[in-house]
Amino acid sequence: MRVSVSWLREYVDLPADLPAGDLEQALVDLGIEVESIVDLRATVTGPLVVGEVLEIEELTGFKKPIRFCRVDVGGANGTGEPQEIVCGARNFAPGDKVVVILPGGVLPGNFAIGARKTYGRNSHGMICSARELGLGDDHSGIIVLPADVKAQPGDDARPVVGLDDVVVEMEITPDRGYALSVRGIARELSHALGVPFRDPADAPATGGTAEPAYPVEVRDPVGCDRFAARMVRGVDPTVATPGWMRQRLTVAGVRSISLPVDITNYLMLELGQPMHAFDADRIAGPLVVRRAEPGEKLTTLDGVSRSLVAEDMVICDETGPISLAAVMGGETSEVLASTTNVLFEAAHWDPAMVGRTARRHKLFSEAAKRWERGVDPTLPLVALEKAVRLLTDLAGGTPGAEVLDLDHVRPPSPVTLPVDLPTRRVGVSYPADRVVELLEQVGCAVSRGADRLGEDPGTVGVATGGAAEVLTVTPPSWRPDLTDPADLVEEVVRLDGYDRVPSVLPTARPGRGLTPAQQRRRAVARSLAERGWVEVLAQPFVAPELADQLGLPADDPRRPAVRVANPLSEEEPLLRTTLLGPLLGIVRRNVGRGQRDVAIYEIGAVFRPRPGVGAPPAMGVDRRPTDEEFAAADAVVPAQPRHVAVALCGEIEPAGWWGAGRAASWADAVEAGRAVLAAAGIPADRVTVRAGEYAPWHPGRCAELLVDDTVVGHAGELHPAVVTALELPRRTSAMELDLDALPAAPLVAGPAISTFPPALIDVALVVDEAVPAAEVRAALVEGAGALLEDVRLFDVYASAQLGAGRKSLAYKLTFRAPDRTLAGEEAVAARDAAVALAAQRFGATLRGA
Repeated sequence: MRVSVSWLREYVDLPADLPAGDLEQALVDLGIEVESIVDLRATVTGPLVVGEVLEIEELTGFKKPIRFCRVDVGGANGTGEPQEIVCGARNFAPGDKVVVILPGGVLPGNFAIGARKTYGRNSHGMICSARELGLGDDHSGIIVLPADVKAQPGDDARPVVGLDDVVVEMEITPDRGYALSVRGIARELSHALGVPFRDPADAPATGGTAEPAYPVEVRDPVGCDRFAARMVRGVDPTVATPGWMRQRLTVAGVRSISLPVDITNYLMLELGQPMHAFDADRIAGPLVVRRAEPGEKLTTLDGVSRSLVAEDMVICDETGPISLAAVMGGETSEVLASTTNVLFEAAHWDPAMVGRTARRHKLFSEAAKRWERGVDPTLPLVALEKAVRLLTDLAGGTPGAEVLDLDHVRPPSPVTLPVDLPTRRVGVSYPADRVVELLEQVGCAVSRGADRLGEDPGTVGVATGGAAEVLTVTPPSWRPDLTDPADLVEEVVRLDGYDRVPSVLPTARPGRGLTPAQQRRRAVARSLAERGWVEVLAQPFVAPELADQLGLPADDPRRPAVRVANPLSEEEPLLRTTLLGPLLGIVRRNVGRGQRDVAIYEIGAVFRPRPGVGAPPAMGVDRRPTDEEFAAADAVVPAQPRHVAVALCGEIEPAGWWGAGRAASWADAVEAGRAVLAAAGIPADRVTVRAGEYAPWHPGRCAELLVDDTVVGHAGELHPAVVTALELPRRTSAMELDLDALPAAPLVAGPAISTFPPALIDVALVVDEAVPAAEVRAALVEGAGALLEDVRLFDVYASAQLGAGRKSLAYKLTFRAPDRTLAGEEAVAARDAAVALAAQRFGATLRGA
């Protein structure tokens, strides 16, 4: 929200000598974040004057149109002679008054102006646009001053264009919609500085008449609980927006369009009431305010054709929707340069509906921003009265005597507040009279009395036991956010001053450190990171078609998903049931941006719905829910086990001068699973890896990860169909494992370290191609006995010499005794025993034997 101090002064008596720092502190004390306070007089230094264009010479022979101008700047140049300036703009003519900065001046951005030769002519200064002066983003042409400007050539241009003002830019929190207006900010400053406030909405307004200004039917009074309209006929369409209004709009960051539209934007900024102006001659038949019908389309003012859904509110005539209610108007009824009959509309819309519509269509207009935060429902008639008066005063026309006002607004509900609640909640003493005074400053109607909460169950309150005095507080119409006693407590603290609240750190309760689950997750994350995997944090939202893209069977328990009631994106309304969907999306995004070698992991929750549990119970805020209510609510919450997943593609080992690289494969994904289990404290002898089939992995390149014969995860290469559907590189591999399914890590005794040398023996065994290497390893461990310290597979080989369907597995065996140096015969005997057991179980033979 950007607003000039001069505009604020019209409604609040700010001290004439109020420093910018004091103004900023006053707003901050009120809980309003100040982005910047800019004194526009200091943004442009040097001679900035009004000039009158005398002559224009069109220069030819250049890539773009160039004009050589002679401009009367009075005596500002020291000579009184016309100033020669080269300019590329085309939106002015001889006789127009413009803004000129002379040599020696400095524009925003420290852009110094001097005399120089350009396009074959000498140019002494610059004719300025709004963007060059920092007044806005318009750079389509230079500023042409209105004909009614009284300033003469050579006069200081700062007061003319608004550079003699101070502009405040604020960040308004979502619960403070009333502060998105001059009215709201002026009222707040009156509280902070203790100065009088004049409410711009406190003005007479013509009430609704029996004969409507235009026939309108509201079919959904919940989505639109008030709709008002008024007609102005015979407007002069050639009248431009006056400079003072255009200047204020520009400072606020709003582009000037036409007089009727600018009036609606001006009043939106002043009052906080969004409005819309229709060309009455382009409306066909009566207006109907209703929900959209599926399949309807509307081309909005930005030229985009939008498909509507049943939740959208629209304003329709006989041709169909002509406006996306509360968000943006339609092209078919917009005010044109030839419009003479204007229908002003001011309504009150449901904030939740507007917020969802704006997000669905990605239309975050200034109107939608205010509606979703809450707008004063008493403003429509006042806004209409001001709009009609401004338009008729500036452009003529005849205001219609008829006023439409369909009012279904419910009065604000009173809130019951124990008078001592602010003191009890904040720890600062607030006397009862002070609490009442502060709430009345906000605009609340306050009545004092005994505890009537039990007598009046329709109000919101906090039970007091009947001992303390209770206030019945009715919030003002412009504060729809005040619905709970805690909201009123916040207002008391805010207006009394946050600086009165002491900063006292609470005593920290003794803790027991990290839980075993937290320790396990950190150990897993650290282990993967040490192996070169990069951690990512993916959004938990997925598209409905993801299950099909992953090739999940129809009865797969990962297919049912929880749907979010108000998703951030309608394209991804479901909560993930597997980490792989969002994780593979990150792989695709990185590959698409040129990062071909990707190895990432994530540890996070997946969401498994509980079928047939129904809706959670409604729980109020007047008491603590019972254990039964908590249990019923917990039963509805989806199960959220913690998973860990990895995904990789490209080269796992880069190529370089040291030799060729190595492409990532399913084996790396399996090894990541082993690393996770080891980091989780699961002994290797309790881990089994075997071939399996599980979507979305390739049936022939998928491994099951088992702990104590229970499947806890899968790893391998993704199915080619999945790779194609998700636009991933070939041979992309992944692993996913359920951390919550792992048993508790056993206590591990410290290893006994032998000081005697090891005996190293390699064996290469030829077995059938279908025999798993892990099972051969287990047979070697069992057969070798206690002297075997370690066994490691270091080579897998297949060739025609071995025979069809055969492969060679080469293992490195490490033997060591704890109490002596092994004799060679002992190591060989242990090796032979290991080979014999492998031969017995799998028909293994020593390669080369």
